Amino acid sequence: MRIFWAILIIVLVMIDQLTKWMVESMLPLQQQIEVIPFFSLFRTYNFGVAFSFLDGLGQWPLVVMTGLIICFVFWLWRSIEPNRVLSEYGYALIISGAIGNLIDRAWLGKVVDMVLFHIDSLDFRFAVFNVADTFITIGAAAIILDEFRTWQKARKLNTEQGSQ
Repeated sequence: MRIFWAILIIVLVMIDQLTKWMVESMLPLQQQIEVIPFFSLFRTYNFGVAFSFLDGLGQWPLVVMTGLIICFVFWLWRSIEPNRVLSEYGYALIISGAIGNLIDRAWLGKVVDMVLFHIDSLDFRFAVFNVADTFITIGAAAIILDEFRTWQKARKLNTEQGSQ
């Protein structure tokens, strides 16, 4: 089964890197291209981490920090009980996204972002992000959902055992 997760991670990293390559090749820098009224493509760069946090720290400290985070997430993944498939997918998504952004930081010194959600009538613009960030967010949500489901099952089991 480990080969499945390794292949999934490789494929997801390739998808992330392909989208970033396409964006770098085809989209003008800092010019919004509206796809639908609330969604645009907008090539920009992030020199920090989420929401440009730690911008100015420098390329290599962020590369090392990202590498350590990937190792920590792998350790967390290995510590879960068997048959937690939703969590397994979640960890694979998080690691894929982190590796995709790590590649950008190591090779480019910055992360390529391109997805922009906005509501012009409210003058609202969400932070620009990329496919790797999407993987990380969905992965975290999957793990949280799985933890909640596991907690509910344990709570139900404890209630049933207590009433006997």
